[in-house]
Amino acid sequence: MTAAPVKIESVETILVDVPTIRPHRLSVATMNCQTLVLVRVRCADGVVGVGEGTTIGGLAYGEESPESIKVNIDTYFAPLLKGMDATRPGAAMAKLRELFQGNRFAKSALETALFDAQAQRVGVPLSELFGGRVRESVDVAWTLASGDTKRDIDEAERVYEARRHRVFKLKIGSRAVADDVAHVVAISKAVEGYGEVRVDVNQAWTESEAISAGRRFADAGVTLIEQPIAAQNRAGLKRLTELADVPIMADEALHGPADAFAIASARGADVFAVKIAQSGGLSGAAQVAAIASAANIDLYGGTMLEGAVGTIASAQLFSTFGELKWGTELFGPLLLTEEILTEPLRYENFALHLPQGPGLGITLDWDKIDRLRRDTRKGASVAAI
Repeated sequence: MTAAPVKIESVETILVDVPTIRPHRLSVATMNCQTLVLVRVRCADGVVGVGEGTTIGGLAYGEESPESIKVNIDTYFAPLLKGMDATRPGAAMAKLRELFQGNRFAKSALETALFDAQAQRVGVPLSELFGGRVRESVDVAWTLASGDTKRDIDEAERVYEARRHRVFKLKIGSRAVADDVAHVVAISKAVEGYGEVRVDVNQAWTESEAISAGRRFADAGVTLIEQPIAAQNRAGLKRLTELADVPIMADEALHGPADAFAIASARGADVFAVKIAQSGGLSGAAQVAAIASAANIDLYGGTMLEGAVGTIASAQLFSTFGELKWGTELFGPLLLTEEILTEPLRYENFALHLPQGPGLGITLDWDKIDRLRRDTRKGASVAAI
């Protein structure tokens, strides 16, 4: 006898403004505050799933903002989901993708909440719904993005001594190329012997600038260059991959499985940065990873600077990847001044350790969130840039 479906009763979207521990400088924006977009899905059996659709710098990074994510979920997605079978997250998401274009971050938040609820329902970690874990922790890089060389060096030393991070990604691209190169070379020299340096240009350079800087980076021991040129310039990314002495990683160029297939077919990158939000959700990110693996392209677990929910959702999926050669950068919660969990995520021995409980395996501090949520007018300034 088939069990009666468990209906989705409500979908709530919450904007939570949290200051960062320091200015976080990218080529596209300087962030002093992060807006977390949290989604809470309540089901008729009492199970509540949570998800997150956080982006970077309002509209500076992509075509979705925290505000648009909330409005589109509340206006279009939530009314359709209400009354659907909560035990069939795949079917629910297939319907949303059929009816609504784009909105990858919004869809990712909803899919995470639906899978979180279903994993709780069957009593397993979310990772078990995607094939099961092959690791209980994921290595985590730390991003140095203050823009100040000495400050970044001091920060690298501090987090290394705390055994939190030994891989450092430098955000560059907002200054002259020569200044960026000098900044990177100085930090690489300072951390030599204990740290690894990678760079993320966030599309800021031309091909010729990337070629010139890449030679200097190779000499300085930099191990990875992330998205140095415009995402739409796939031919250029392929040329850089063929020419570069340092591996090239695609990030903004990867908006889901179709992009992954196109880049993999052309061998247009050495490494893929897999992000659940950028891929349109956990399922899309799993497909991106599968395409990369089939094409012998290495994997890296990326972040949109999510808080605890998006971070642990990503870690649950990344823990299922057969190979994760370049580790992850799931440091988002460490960049925020406020903790939104009753028990923080466990970062130690240079890695994020996954919880063992069902679903995402975390418990949110809703009293804290209620104080920080934007509509209470008690949170931080809404300006993320």
